[in-house]
Amino acid sequence: QVQLVETGGGLVLAGGSLRLSCATSGHAFNSIAMGWFRQAPGKEREFVSYIRWSGWSVGSTFYADSVKGRFAISGDSAKRTVYLQLNSLKPEDTAVYYCAAAHTVRSGYFGATSYDTWGQGTQVTVSS
Repeated sequence: QVQLVETGGGLVLAGGSLRLSCATSGHAFNSIAMGWFRQAPGKEREFVSYIRWSGWSVGSTFYADSVKGRFAISGDSAKRTVYLQLNSLKPEDTAVYYCAAAHTVRSGYFGATSYDTWGQGTQVTVSS
């Protein structure tokens, strides 16, 4: 069983930065891609970013338009660990951030249904 554990959330002032981490345990080497989603109160879960592994290396990365240029995803392919650096944070970035792992080859991983395993989430709160 694959388990994902997110850490690194917290409270930060607008313009500040946070770094989220997502550690994998269980069948760690089965994931093909790992992504970050977020869900604000009263809103649907939305795609933030994903990284696709290329064997034992980092392959491609993708971002939602709303975070492009401000957030950066990176990862350790050997450990199947993924990070999300959040810079220039805005109050509208406030949400619970979820890490997810996909174990099926797909053309893209932008939708939540592309993922098989989810973490419990970590709260990010940006105050103005």
